[in-house]
Amino acid sequence: MQKDIEITIVPHNVDNQVAITESLAKALNVSPNKIKHFKILKRSIDARSRKVVYRMQVRAFLDEEYIDEEQVFKYSKVTDDKKVIIVGAGPAGLFAALQCIENGLKPIVVERGKDVKQRRRDLAAINKQGVVNTESNYCYGEGGAGTYSDGKLYTRSNKRGDINKVLQIFVQHGADEDIMIDARPHIGTNKLPHIITAIRETIIEAGGEVLFDSKLTDLIIKEGSVQGIVVNNEQEIAAKSVILATGHSARDIYELLHRKNILIEAKPFALGVRIEHPQDIIDQAQYHCDIRSEYLPPAYYSLVEQVKNRGVFSFCMCPGGIIAPCATGLDEIVVNGWSPSKRNNPYANSGTVVQVTLEDVQGYDPLRMLHFQAEIEQKAFEAGGGNLVAPAQRMVDFVENRLSLDLPKNSYLPGTKSSMLDNILPEFVSESLRGALPLFGRKMKGYYTNEAILVGVESRTSSPVRIPRDKETFQHPQIKGLYPCAEGAGYAGGIVSAAIDGVNCANAILNQNKH
Repeated sequence: MQKDIEITIVPHNVDNQVAITESLAKALNVSPNKIKHFKILKRSIDARSRKVVYRMQVRAFLDEEYIDEEQVFKYSKVTDDKKVIIVGAGPAGLFAALQCIENGLKPIVVERGKDVKQRRRDLAAINKQGVVNTESNYCYGEGGAGTYSDGKLYTRSNKRGDINKVLQIFVQHGADEDIMIDARPHIGTNKLPHIITAIRETIIEAGGEVLFDSKLTDLIIKEGSVQGIVVNNEQEIAAKSVILATGHSARDIYELLHRKNILIEAKPFALGVRIEHPQDIIDQAQYHCDIRSEYLPPAYYSLVEQVKNRGVFSFCMCPGGIIAPCATGLDEIVVNGWSPSKRNNPYANSGTVVQVTLEDVQGYDPLRMLHFQAEIEQKAFEAGGGNLVAPAQRMVDFVENRLSLDLPKNSYLPGTKSSMLDNILPEFVSESLRGALPLFGRKMKGYYTNEAILVGVESRTSSPVRIPRDKETFQHPQIKGLYPCAEGAGYAGGIVSAAIDGVNCANAILNQNKH
């Protein structure tokens, strides 16, 4: 017999098989020896009271042997099957490719950047020299932005597709099995490159293709239908289905579509700063302690406020993390955050951003939100003085509208420069942040402090452009065979939701081919 039940476990017993069995037996009112096996379904930390515990959803096997039913995905050869071009080798593109193979279609993945190993050299140049390779950086290259920006797998996309399938594929390619059960699963930047490489090898072994240094420069369209693409202004690749999974930072793709009179739309996004605290401050606030227990991970937070009917919220929180320079073009500053798998750096950072609506940027140009975003990033670059040095301000100094005389040590490697962030951010963003930060401090003890640093600007929270598509067929309303996909098209936000959207686009192609 199987029984699903929730139990609580103190942190030092979270991996103690005997203690978990005894807790299950007590909750089920049976003898411990009747429990032949248990399987943890979900696990989360509950820090609402002073006594921090783990809450576990567990399946107990009573007088019944456990049979491992772990799903393994196998991929047949598709070398000579119908071709699907996938533009972008981020999570949407890679999972679209895997699903194409499952569906008996041959994926050809074209990626403007380099493979994960080659990308490292370009990231080192960004961090150490402030030099951006506009085709290989934190956003462009194999695995997409998520590969070197942490690998957070938390999502609310339960209704969009099979989250467990995505997680299981990651596990099958080398991720820790804990991602299947943790409430906020996380792979870590140090582990993701190996996993992404393994996924690429699966695609190639099944007969798919993955082409690097291959930038989409044109779409071949005849009589309203896709016939293929042009790569690097010279190479034509023919196919009647193209999945456009280029990510939220591929501005040239939006400009290409606009030039070709292919419908795109301006889209709201969020803009702000990345805020970094010493991790100890966050641990003390969230775990109600002076020193975090060795059995607890570095603490996480999520904060949201309404300031004059405008949302202000934390985004992409990185416990034990590092602030990264994520510009994709020259003369711009963009910051993001990431954590290694152990989350063992001394700082905690989070994007803290403000809603930017279509009404905030007047006009009819579908690229107006993109131009607005780019203008802020260029102002940040000018304020930093070059070499990707980022403008920054202490938190209380920002709220009280004064220049910081000095800046705290922080994780942003290219360096920070004391600046008045008001001179960079739009007034409505500054005022919203100024109103929200003290309120965040009331919610979380110690948050509102001058030990925290605001680093500008966090601007790539989501795409400022939407590429429309039909809800049923997933195709662009004007172009048959063109499938706008995931973050770059405005239909996902994060690794898992992007992967799910890639799967959905691949399935839409299969369904279209049946008709």
